Amino acid sequence: MFTKAIVRIPGKSMVNGISNANLGKPDYDKALDQHAKYIEALKTCDLDVTVLPADEDYPDSCFVEDTALLTPNVAIITNPGAESRKGEVHKMKELVKGFYDDVEEIKEPGTVEAGDIMMVEDHYYIGLSKRTNLKGALQLLAILKKYEFTGTMVNLNEFLHLKTGLSYLEEANLLVCGKFISNPTFEEFIRIEVPEDEAYAANCVWINGKVLIPSGYSKTSNKIVAAAYEIIEVDMSEFQKLDGGLSCLSLRF
Repeated sequence: MFTKAIVRIPGKSMVNGISNANLGKPDYDKALDQHAKYIEALKTCDLDVTVLPADEDYPDSCFVEDTALLTPNVAIITNPGAESRKGEVHKMKELVKGFYDDVEEIKEPGTVEAGDIMMVEDHYYIGLSKRTNLKGALQLLAILKKYEFTGTMVNLNEFLHLKTGLSYLEEANLLVCGKFISNPTFEEFIRIEVPEDEAYAANCVWINGKVLIPSGYSKTSNKIVAAAYEIIEVDMSEFQKLDGGLSCLSLRF
């Protein structure tokens, strides 16, 4: 169960954020409205939400998930692989010290973005991507072991982040799309397959029995409902334009 979340309001500079989506520039006012509704969805899941002010110095800073991994035992401050995002971690480090006694850090030349990390109970799957390199993943595994967690590295060649194509919905249910459908690493799970034309919906968030899903993906939402979950649909159109998904917009712990 989660009790808390951290989010950051998008800044006007978000229109200059990193993107390979080719969906155009985000509409800032619409993004603010969507973000406010995202916060309400988190609160509906019984989370106490810490809302951070916009940081205009970092266009992608609303995607707070990438800056830290908040485990039950330790907060791990990451080192983003995107050069323009590295400075985001400094303010997050100071903030999480208010929630955790133990705070560790990923150091250069290692890079880690927490969008590449999927928690399954006490085990962590770590995607090796353009943003998370081997040296960073090895540092992360060593920190996890120190705090009695385990981990597995997963090579990515299809998605920006591991959780772009995977979402763990608890109770052994795993939302999967693309090559993850047949990846033997995840054969122990009950796999809920996301249709190729709804691939964006593979990034969902389980929170205290409910599943947040981007709105407009009926085939995927129907499958999740059929698996006996209550869903909350959230419009993510403006964040999708920046390659961002539902999990990216919060740290949940």
